[in-house]
Amino acid sequence: MCIEVNGGRLARGVTTSAMFHPDGPTLLELARQALSSVERGYDLIAPKFDRTPYRTPDALLAAVAAQLGPPGSVRDALDVCCGTGAAARFLRPLCRERVVGLDLSAGMLAEARRRHANDPGEAALTFVRGDALALPFEAEFDLVTSFGAFGHIEESDEGRFVAAVARVLRPGGRFAFVTAPPPSPLAPRVLQARAFNAAMRVRNALWQPPFVMYYLTFLLPRARVLLEAAGLAVEVRRGVLPAPYGRYVLVIAHKPV
Repeated sequence: MCIEVNGGRLARGVTTSAMFHPDGPTLLELARQALSSVERGYDLIAPKFDRTPYRTPDALLAAVAAQLGPPGSVRDALDVCCGTGAAARFLRPLCRERVVGLDLSAGMLAEARRRHANDPGEAALTFVRGDALALPFEAEFDLVTSFGAFGHIEESDEGRFVAAVARVLRPGGRFAFVTAPPPSPLAPRVLQARAFNAAMRVRNALWQPPFVMYYLTFLLPRARVLLEAAGLAVEVRRGVLPAPYGRYVLVIAHKPV
């Protein structure tokens, strides 16, 4: 998850030959990613992704898991756009039967399988390749999560994404994710994010295949509107995430029984 919430996984502001970590991706590797499709770009960067600051922090994942219930309280969970599987370590103890991680990138899934096969918990743990807009399941999960990947979904496709999540939830199931209220439009980080978004739109207009990654996506209240349009009841929990994530909120959308 990007610290600028819902901004996608690619880093910005590279000023050294390796990004933020001696073993992180180089500027050349990031350039190759940015000139690829989303799928191919993450295949390329997968072995080094966990050594970037855009992997969802464990402290945030642990706080979300604590809000979702005690160990064994969930039957089945699906993590959409799971990347290298960071959420699996925290979802598996929650679940009694299975945890499924889904991602478009085969490279990221390979890393997830390698890193998380022995995570604590009794639930079966599988990682599958698939499209977040066409989830290959039907009313099979009590819990769906997604962390930091909304920037890879075009705004015009957000309704399809929410409908897909609602479809794979069992009656009474929950969709949990972290987002934020709209920030001040003149905040420096917002201006930087909008400039980045503009640059990405120019890139995608001039270069194929497109690399879909934008900041400031799926924020409140738009997320609430989309969720409620899909028939989900929306609960927003404030003040439950640790520092330095206090401005973010945990959203839990409930499918009616």
